Amino acid sequence: MPTLAQIWRHPIKGIGAEDLGEVTLSPGRPMPFDRAFAVLTGTSEDTGEWQPCRNFARGCYAPSLMAVRAETNGEKITLTHPDRDPLIFAPATGDASALIDWITPLYPADRPAPRALAVAPDTGMADDPDAGVSVASLASLRALSDAVGQPLDPRRFRINIWLDGDLAPFEELSWAGNAIRIGDVTLRVGERIQRCRATEANPDTGRRDVDTLQALRGHWGHTDFGVLASIETGGTITVGTPIEVSA
Repeated sequence: MPTLAQIWRHPIKGIGAEDLGEVTLSPGRPMPFDRAFAVLTGTSEDTGEWQPCRNFARGCYAPSLMAVRAETNGEKITLTHPDRDPLIFAPATGDASALIDWITPLYPADRPAPRALAVAPDTGMADDPDAGVSVASLASLRALSDAVGQPLDPRRFRINIWLDGDLAPFEELSWAGNAIRIGDVTLRVGERIQRCRATEANPDTGRRDVDTLQALRGHWGHTDFGVLASIETGGTITVGTPIEVSA
């Protein structure tokens, strides 16, 4: 039987991945503290509402950001990167100057510069305006790894929930409308996720080292990896829990 293999969240959109052993989900909401903040660039302003990803600092523009790791502790976030000293800050205080100073050297000089921190609405600040989580299988990751000739780290894809077990590669792409049950939690699968160049960056180094998009197109005829899912029934999910998929 397939199981819940990994849980990840990303407190600041595009900047820092954090692995979890368990998390409590609520209906109609994103994963708690996932994309709860985002770094505005250029002339973008904090509107208090969802905004498209082009307004924020992202790994497709700055591959070095893909090497940031995050750890939350209460209201504080610790960020680490192989080329920077660790940063500990509290985004709820409203003072993002330390964060902006920390990521600016990691950001390309020819892109609109990071300038301020935006607080996400209740629906989160993921690329899709509808609240939910992202889901993919490690079978798909292994198949893509074989296609590119090197093991790919799950962090490349910013997925919240990774599944493993008796699943065919890319099987999850056919689950639109189906329910995924993880213990007492029910997720309803929606659209496939079309990928960008952020997935080309190695999350250990922050450097582009593989053409994931070309491999997806060449072997499967698309650039989709993972699916979006809304939370229908809330509860706590734990790594290792068996999952069921049904229409």
